[in-house]
Amino acid sequence: MKLLSFIIRTGNKLPDPTTIFFMGIITIIVLSTIIANLGWSVVDPKGNTIVPFSLISSEGAWWFLSTAVENFISFPPLGIVLVGMLGIGLAEKTGFLPALLHFSITHVHHRLLTPATMLLGIISSVALDAGYVVLIPIAAALYIAAGRSPLTGIAVSFAGVSAGFSANLFITALDPLLAGFTQASAQIIDAKYQVAITGNWWFMIISTIVLTFVGWFVTERFVEPAIEGVADQNLDDNYDVLNKTEKRALLYSVLSAFILLIALFFAITSTSGPLFGIGKRFDRWIEATVPLLFILFFIPGLIYGTLAGKIKNDRDVANMLGEVMARLGPYIVLAFFAAQFIAAFNQSGLGQMLAVAGGQFLRQLMVQNELLLSCFVLMVVMINLVIGSSSAKYAFFAPVFVPMLMQVGISPELTQAAYRVGDSVSNIITPMNPYMIIIIVEVRKYARGSGLGTVVAMMLPYSITFLIIWLILLFVWINTGLPLGPGGNLYYKF
Repeated sequence: MKLLSFIIRTGNKLPDPTTIFFMGIITIIVLSTIIANLGWSVVDPKGNTIVPFSLISSEGAWWFLSTAVENFISFPPLGIVLVGMLGIGLAEKTGFLPALLHFSITHVHHRLLTPATMLLGIISSVALDAGYVVLIPIAAALYIAAGRSPLTGIAVSFAGVSAGFSANLFITALDPLLAGFTQASAQIIDAKYQVAITGNWWFMIISTIVLTFVGWFVTERFVEPAIEGVADQNLDDNYDVLNKTEKRALLYSVLSAFILLIALFFAITSTSGPLFGIGKRFDRWIEATVPLLFILFFIPGLIYGTLAGKIKNDRDVANMLGEVMARLGPYIVLAFFAAQFIAAFNQSGLGQMLAVAGGQFLRQLMVQNELLLSCFVLMVVMINLVIGSSSAKYAFFAPVFVPMLMQVGISPELTQAAYRVGDSVSNIITPMNPYMIIIIVEVRKYARGSGLGTVVAMMLPYSITFLIIWLILLFVWINTGLPLGPGGNLYYKF
């Protein structure tokens, strides 16, 4: 409990991520001037000499003033996240994604309740917050109906939703977000480098399947026996069911999604299709992933909302989309300062110098890539205990570690995949998880007097096991030489 108290105190003392980025910009400005005055430089593997650029100089001030708007507008994570979230956000606002999740979990055979709950928890990241708001309380009620502890239902669903957050069978809003940061960071040393949004897809699909079975084993072998008898006895809980109108709306919206997928298949495979062939760097359908995400979620969400009575006219749609954008307000503010931070890091030359010097140091150590990635994952795990925001952490990590690891042949996509492993597994044990309070409230409904310690003790077996198995899976994948996804190479040739 002392460690938990320390983590809580430390995390609460940290400033807002936006403030941290602003402080980072100031630090880069000062460091660039100091290092420039000292006359330091490095030579990259191609024999080019990299010297720092003072951002306090007259030219540096002009650069800031003349590029601030362009830095923000051209920031890769900004546009792709906003476009993708419009479709996904509408599907959540109309109730389509929560209804789909609700229907799926309530129509599962009791013998497959644990693996189904774990799988749906992992997949639920497509539906943004629906996994926390919908799946976890329903899972508790279903476990009661099955004669099992509701705490087991909470543990299984929370492990899937949070510890398996980065994995999925589908492309989610997280993929374009991370790909944007990865691309901006990779371009610090390779200005033409492009990162496909699908770059981790195959690895995340297999991760989803593996984590489902691992979570099932951990639940049956460790978690459920440990919490048996902890919950209050004679529990009676229920959950809302979908009415006829909602079921009808769900049926037609799911059918529309299937029709869209069929149309997408022909658009990709037909020689006359708009998505057939190669684009600027990847296959056309890969480069069009974000607008495709928008369409695949927007249309079923629109149909569900209309048939379920949530949408009565075009103003309702506009208002819902406005609410989606309003919820992204903090992210837009964060993106502005993150864009200036990465641009300043690049313009100052400090990014290239750190990448080259760090890469040279790593090459001299002659350490296996697996060990380097293990250390990186463990560092992410530890930082995640005090900084909960996935995007804020990666916005700081990516400009340093993506170009540095590129110097030893590790692709940006592989660094991104390693980050996703470390960022996910400790979500269920960190007090800085913004949804932790929801879990504590749910646990207290069934076990009076419980708190953060109870939740952490219940979730620790998942966190440790997921970390070990996921790392092993990553290393096995590296040794197979298979791409991490469409457009997702394992190695970088410089």
